[in-house]
Amino acid sequence: MTAYRTATAAAVALAAPLLLTTWAAGTASAHGAPTSPVSRVYACSPEGGSQGTAACRAAIAANGSSFTAWDNLRVGGVNGRDRSVIPDGKLCSGGLPAYKGLDLARADFPATRLTPGASLTMKYNSTIAHAGTFKLYLTKQGYSPTRPLKWSDLPEKPFATVTDPALVGGAYRIGARLPSDRTGRQMLFTIWQNSSTTDTYYSCSDVVFPGGSGTSKPARSNGTSATAASGSAGKGAKASAGATRSAAATPSPTTASPSADSPSPEASPAAGTADTDRLAPAAENTSGGGPALPMVAGGAGAALLLTAGVAVVLRRRQ
Repeated sequence: MTAYRTATAAAVALAAPLLLTTWAAGTASAHGAPTSPVSRVYACSPEGGSQGTAACRAAIAANGSSFTAWDNLRVGGVNGRDRSVIPDGKLCSGGLPAYKGLDLARADFPATRLTPGASLTMKYNSTIAHAGTFKLYLTKQGYSPTRPLKWSDLPEKPFATVTDPALVGGAYRIGARLPSDRTGRQMLFTIWQNSSTTDTYYSCSDVVFPGGSGTSKPARSNGTSATAASGSAGKGAKASAGATRSAAATPSPTTASPSADSPSPEASPAAGTADTDRLAPAAENTSGGGPALPMVAGGAGAALLLTAGVAVVLRRRQ
């Protein structure tokens, strides 16, 4: 009997690491990024279809790897301190070395054509639903895409704020009214601050308005932008006065004419900013656990079978 108990305990000890490994794998799920207007991280990912463009090739080269984890650009513990945690020149990467290629100051990243003052429905694909607030910023008139994006390029307040929109069909749909005074190439900068986790997500979407510099002729989409839904934002969303729930015309993705074939060097962080080399994607244990449940159940089953098998074998040997 003593030998039996000892064997059972040993089997459980052997099965525990298997169960923990399965749990970790199950929760290692990413979350989301804008697909329309297409974000840089999605456009240059394998799913985005623009890896072959000059800008995406340069971004991948600067990164040292492809943007396979396009939906995992997040930083933990920011808690609304975006401007003090994320350094100038590194807004598109969130200050994460794993995404530094997105910070290249170029005017030829895949872009989406928009109309000033029109209604917009951003499609923000997500793999796991989280409560939180989306804030949309549009660079000020006079912004130059050939210079690293800085906080001073953005207004103090977002032009749209939407809290807890519904996740429908694998995407949030953020309704907003675009500013009416923008022309040429601009940057749509999105912050998604979770309230159900400690994570904050950052994304840059290159957009082009008629007039001014940077206007380009429409080009084949190359799959860089999913079609924006014509429906309004989820009924559960609580929007600011500036945000609207009206349906938006589908933004047409374009590829802007190159004006800077060589990537510009990254801007050095100003004194007193965060040390971005120490920033890393948020820990996976902040993730929602929904998709992990089948994997956890499978791991638990494997562990129990292993334990029972060892016990039976030892019982027969007694």
